[in-house]
Amino acid sequence: MAKKKGWKEIPIGGLIDKGGTAKEYNTGSWRTFKPIVDQSKCINCLQCWIYCPDSSVIVKDGKMEGFDYEHCKGCGICASICPVKCIKMERE
Repeated sequence: MAKKKGWKEIPIGGLIDKGGTAKEYNTGSWRTFKPIVDQSKCINCLQCWIYCPDSSVIVKDGKMEGFDYEHCKGCGICASICPVKCIKMERE
C-alpha cells in the first residue's frame, strides 16, 4: 500500500504565495458583465475604488478615471455602491 502524503508534503495550489503576484493574473476574461462609467455624472466620491475587491478602479489625481479591465471580474460591486448610479453593468 502506498504511503499517503502529509499536509507538509502537499504542494501549494490555488494560492497567491507572495505579495504583489496578483497583478500577474489577468482575470478579466472571467467577466460576463463589465462596468461602464458615465463621467458626466461621477462625483469622484471614490466609493467604487474603496469597495472594489480587485483594485480595478483607476484613480488619478483624486478622480475616478475608469477601470482596469484586465483584472476586473465584473462583480458589479462598484455599480451597486455608487451613490449617484453613474456606473452601469453592461453585457460583454
